[in-house]
Amino acid sequence: QVQLEESGGGLVQAGGSLRVSCIGSQRTFRRYGMAWFRQAPGKEREFVAAISWSGRTINYLDSVKGRFSISRDNARDNAKSTIHLQMNSLKPEDTAVYFCAADYSRLGDGMEDYDYWGQGIQVTVSS
Repeated sequence: QVQLEESGGGLVQAGGSLRVSCIGSQRTFRRYGMAWFRQAPGKEREFVAAISWSGRTINYLDSVKGRFSISRDNARDNAKSTIHLQMNSLKPEDTAVYFCAADYSRLGDGMEDYDYWGQGIQVTVSS
């Protein structure tokens, strides 16, 4: 079973940058499509970005295009693979808990497209 763990995040001023990362528990993780979602207080969880296992297909939420960048490092052998979300020009409305998600066969923008989820990590952007 795939287990995901997020790291990074924290508090930053508007206009600043942060990077969140997600590491998978198994080496088969490199064959999974991966995504980032976020959930702000009182709001539903929303799609932010997704990347296919090869890295050739990438999708973004319109409001983060040009500011956020998703990437992955498919490590070889038994090393664990990692995905990253580099967030630049952050805005207060980007404040949310960010969740990493994975699925072997799908790469969508809905929560139902992903079978595995991390616990989430807080990103706070102050104005």
